[in-house]
Amino acid sequence: MLTELYGKGGHVCQPARDGELRCPLIVRPTSEDVITGHLCLVLRSLNPRWWLPDLLNTALGAPRFRRQVFRRLRIEPWKNYKPFPRELLPWREGSTQVDLTITWENPPTTVFIETKLAANLSRKVSNDDGTSGYPSDQLIRNIRVGLWECGLYRRRPMFDLPPSDFVMILLRPQRGHELVDRYRDPLRLKSAIPNANQLVGLPAAPFVGEVSFADVAAILSHSRRWSSRCERGISDTVVQFLNARVVTPQTTSDLHVGTPNR
Repeated sequence: MLTELYGKGGHVCQPARDGELRCPLIVRPTSEDVITGHLCLVLRSLNPRWWLPDLLNTALGAPRFRRQVFRRLRIEPWKNYKPFPRELLPWREGSTQVDLTITWENPPTTVFIETKLAANLSRKVSNDDGTSGYPSDQLIRNIRVGLWECGLYRRRPMFDLPPSDFVMILLRPQRGHELVDRYRDPLRLKSAIPNANQLVGLPAAPFVGEVSFADVAAILSHSRRWSSRCERGISDTVVQFLNARVVTPQTTSDLHVGTPNR
């Protein structure tokens, strides 16, 4: 973050441009993975009680999550999931890599976060020729994988475990992606999933949402009053980093904050 904020990204020398030298990797400031990596490190360092419910509720536009102790919380970047079952799709898919995965155990919950900066969501997988009539864009693919991983498809396991809660969030410089609006509707979501009759249910609605860089910056700024001096230093830097990538930051009045413990 500091190398970008202070303009120390560097440049490639002329011999490297001419192919005469092989230089170490220079990370582009337009890389979505840079944003993902910074956020993962910072969020791991902060008390989730003060930012996680606000992040989820703001993304979903509803106060679904309350402040609590999140037991066995894990925040994992670029987690790979096995290919979606071939018998449930008209095409073959490879493994799915989720930018950020957040999980905890009370109650069992999985959150997928897909991060975008300059690029848009992929419109279809390479093996989809478009003849099936079902979409295979990046968002619906992540939703399907999340529903499968959380046990919301009909299976035949040795032990019948209850399904986990699931949330899908798109993180972009600004809110307003058309696919998020489409898949927030349970009927339109099911019509976009092949073999949707194999679903045993859906998570509590809404479970598909989006959040902007300004939203995340506002949430972290709002929560700093409960942070330690070390946590404030970490969050202030990422707030500055995120605000450098948005045009119109939003205020904390737009946030759906988590409800207190009862």
